[in-house]
Amino acid sequence: MFGIPGKQAVTITPAAATQIARLMQREGHAGLRIGVKKGGCAGMEYTMEYVTETDPHDEVVEQDGARVMIAPMAQMFLFGTEIDYQVSLLESGFRFNNPNVADACGCGESIKFKDVEELAAGQSAGSPPGPG
Repeated sequence: MFGIPGKQAVTITPAAATQIARLMQREGHAGLRIGVKKGGCAGMEYTMEYVTETDPHDEVVEQDGARVMIAPMAQMFLFGTEIDYQVSLLESGFRFNNPNVADACGCGESIKFKDVEELAAGQSAGSPPGPG
């Protein structure tokens, strides 16, 4: 794990917690697992999937009835991320406010992270990586 003792790996806004809890209850899932994979025009994409059980290697964040699991390979890239849920006239969906992102494509679906060495250095220094 790449966390800081006493600090959650990700934060969940009240809107996101409400939506995640609603989806968990409606579908009978144990939670929502988030991760990253190669793909998209910027190089990486977020992944989200419902899960029926927690993997012992997942980082688990629980808040207001919502449970988010972070896949082991994604923990370093997602540390410090705020998960939000936004509704507008044209669309609604989860948004990731991630301080580890160096660049994103125009559609917001694809991201590029800071160098792994830079992320690891931020973790070993005892503070989450900062924006920019």
